[in-house]
Amino acid sequence: MDAMTPLTVTLPMLDVDWETLVSVNLPTLLFVIVGVPLALVGYIVGLDVLVRRLPKRSQPSVRPWVWVAPAIFFVGLILVYPMVGTVVRSFFDRRGDAFVGLGNFVRLLTDHGVLIVLRNNLLWLLLYPGLVLLFGLLLAVLSDRVKFEKPVKSLIFMPMAISFVAMAIIWQFVYYYKDPSEPQTGILNAVVVNIFHGLPITWIQDTRFNNFALIFIGVWGATGFAMVILSAALKGIPAELLEAARVDGANERTIFRRIILPLMMPTIVVVGTTMVIFALKAFDVVYVMTAGNYNTDILARRMYAELYSAGNYANASALAVILLLAVVPVLIFNLRQFRAVEARR
Repeated sequence: MDAMTPLTVTLPMLDVDWETLVSVNLPTLLFVIVGVPLALVGYIVGLDVLVRRLPKRSQPSVRPWVWVAPAIFFVGLILVYPMVGTVVRSFFDRRGDAFVGLGNFVRLLTDHGVLIVLRNNLLWLLLYPGLVLLFGLLLAVLSDRVKFEKPVKSLIFMPMAISFVAMAIIWQFVYYYKDPSEPQTGILNAVVVNIFHGLPITWIQDTRFNNFALIFIGVWGATGFAMVILSAALKGIPAELLEAARVDGANERTIFRRIILPLMMPTIVVVGTTMVIFALKAFDVVYVMTAGNYNTDILARRMYAELYSAGNYANASALAVILLLAVVPVLIFNLRQFRAVEARR
């Protein structure tokens, strides 16, 4: 081939029947674009006309249900119905033919692998909310006193704007390990080797550190959220109250312990319980970083593996019920705290 001859590449032509494709998808597209808005408008207008025909005394109590009914319907269809089906399915065998009662739960709770999963979830439950609250409160107090408060808070909040999958990919470079004979490209191991003159550590594979390393990724991502909420609560404390305490001779430590912390406690409890729910639902970081290997598995990832990898719907349903039972009490407590906060206002 001559050097000046251009290289041509022939791409295979896709044999697509565009007329059939359009004829099949066009009705669906028209229904979504035109039919759904028209149905929504018809529902609102039609039921509003019916409500107006009711006695005026009944209209204020009926009209809210007209607006809430679609949301209740979809919540029931998308959340309640699958939840009930999952609970029922957890009492049957793998094929779904024979009723086994609590057999799936007994088998799972006596399995060594599931016990490790529960231990890891307990670690997440204890460390994740605690560290998020600690760092969030510390940063809320410190950032409240810096000159460039808004840019500083924006930088701290920035990890919250990305997904946990992206966080895990970023931290893969931080925890990256290479043979001790080679230069370390992972940030953490580079610090260990070049500054502390130690040996590089397999942060993700070493069972002494890997669960803590994964939890810290979640803490890094959620600290900005906690800082923003707690900072708002901090700014809601009357400045006159703090000034009066300083005039009376109280130092900053006493003011924080006796005034700021008690007044922020309702908000701290709400943020803490929210983080507990996030800890129980943790999935993305473990799935991306280890896929549950090296004794890092947790309930949500194990449930996913049982459902999609093993095809064991009984075990997956039982794990989902265990996760639900762990989340529901915290959720109820959180709702009560929200109501208590609103009642104080």
